[in-house]
Amino acid sequence: MPDNAPRAIAAALLPWYDRNARDLPWRARPGANAPDPYRVWLSEVMLQQTQVASVIPYFDKFTSRWPTVEALAASGDADLMAAWAGLGYYARARNLLACAREVARRGDFPDTEAGLRELPGVGGYTAAAIASIAFGRRAVVVDANVERVVSRLFAVEETLPGAKAKIYALTDTITPDTRSGDFAQAMMDLGSGICTARAPKCLLCPLREDCDGYATGAPERFPIKAAKAPKPQRHGTMFWLERDGQVLLVRRPDKGLLGGMRALPTGPWTDSSPGLADAPVPAGWQMLDESVTHGFTHFNLDVRLAAATIPSHAGAAVAGEWWPIAEIESAGLPTVFAKAARTFRRVLCAV
Repeated sequence: MPDNAPRAIAAALLPWYDRNARDLPWRARPGANAPDPYRVWLSEVMLQQTQVASVIPYFDKFTSRWPTVEALAASGDADLMAAWAGLGYYARARNLLACAREVARRGDFPDTEAGLRELPGVGGYTAAAIASIAFGRRAVVVDANVERVVSRLFAVEETLPGAKAKIYALTDTITPDTRSGDFAQAMMDLGSGICTARAPKCLLCPLREDCDGYATGAPERFPIKAAKAPKPQRHGTMFWLERDGQVLLVRRPDKGLLGGMRALPTGPWTDSSPGLADAPVPAGWQMLDESVTHGFTHFNLDVRLAAATIPSHAGAAVAGEWWPIAEIESAGLPTVFAKAARTFRRVLCAV
């Protein structure tokens, strides 16, 4: 890349963004007044590890139900966790509520990157994104799309994740002092629609002439990633306990995986199948022939399914919450438990 090319990146990219910016519910149009910091913050939290198409319906639901950070701060923990169900990475939901309550206590969002980082659950990337997009501060914003674009622009040969610091520094060299938020969103849009992970559309790219990766003839080779270690495999059992058209649900511990969420009873997830050892109550448990698999960030899970029915009078002493089976989809179960519930209903209704 020529010495003057970094300064030319923004000059070429921003006009492209003005013409091609994605229409997203949390975004202001290029050149318009800055968007609501609440909407920017909420979208950035939801977009962590989650694709835009999956986030939009959740964002619309949240902003309709809780249109301000004060409204969100006043919500109950269980209500928010149920509304979040299906988005995954549930620690984000707990941090979301803690952050909303802190912002409501302060009276507003801080308008600097450093101030934003003091909020619960707001890390370096999120603080930079909010500072630049919502408050017009110059900040270096590097998400997965930006990381890919920059690694190609500069043909970064170092492997990820070790190359992250270098990519951040290179992004700093091309981030303009003005329209920093529009530049960050332009880089995101470029990575999402043009500089894609596979088969980048280089002939449509406004930065093609300054791209070292394009000059190599194989831009898709970047970023170079280290080989991933295989995920460990864990096993468990989920229990479907019926009583009078209701099923037993429990609340998972506040701390830990899927903390605070409603769920079907299950014991620890371990290296081997526990069978019926963790059943919530003695009953005539029947192990189903089907199982459910699910991939978490750090491990894969395979769970066996066990079902039983108890009489009405026996349910009074069982710890948990009896939920109407016909309304189980409204319980806000995390994805893996929602998968299991659908399987239970399908199999048991066929018996």
